[in-house]
Amino acid sequence: MEIAMEKLPSLHLSRRGLIGAIGSMAFAAVARPSFAADSSISFDELYGKFGVLGLEFSDKVKRLAGQEINMKGFMAPPLKAEAQFFVLTEVPMSLCPFCSSDADWPDNIVVVYLLEKQTFVQPRQTIEVRGTLEYGSWTDPETGFVSLLRIRQAEYFAV
Repeated sequence: MEIAMEKLPSLHLSRRGLIGAIGSMAFAAVARPSFAADSSISFDELYGKFGVLGLEFSDKVKRLAGQEINMKGFMAPPLKAEAQFFVLTEVPMSLCPFCSSDADWPDNIVVVYLLEKQTFVQPRQTIEVRGTLEYGSWTDPETGFVSLLRIRQAEYFAV
């Protein structure tokens, strides 16, 4: 038996080395982001170009459609306190982007449909939203709200 053991490669692992290795693995698990960098999308990445029919969605939006993404922005003041959706904006807004005019769809907003009702945050608080990305014109049958970009089954938290 001793002869067989001598032929095996030496696996010297001290207690200190073992503790260090376990600590490194734990740190790597905690430090690893829950979403790949490619699943993050910014407002600058929503549209690719301006064509004859207006803004066109970017290749990244088309590629990430139907997938879980995360996006940072600001919560526009909600239309109703009990709503299960809100508008994510690129910059803080003091008014709902649709309350003051009947302008075309702004290129710096996304509608967020929450998994469940959550307490809304102040308009100047940066938030991160996680959920499934959808694009294309859609009318919410309950509210009549029309959107071009949506994040569904979403949750958010302050950052």
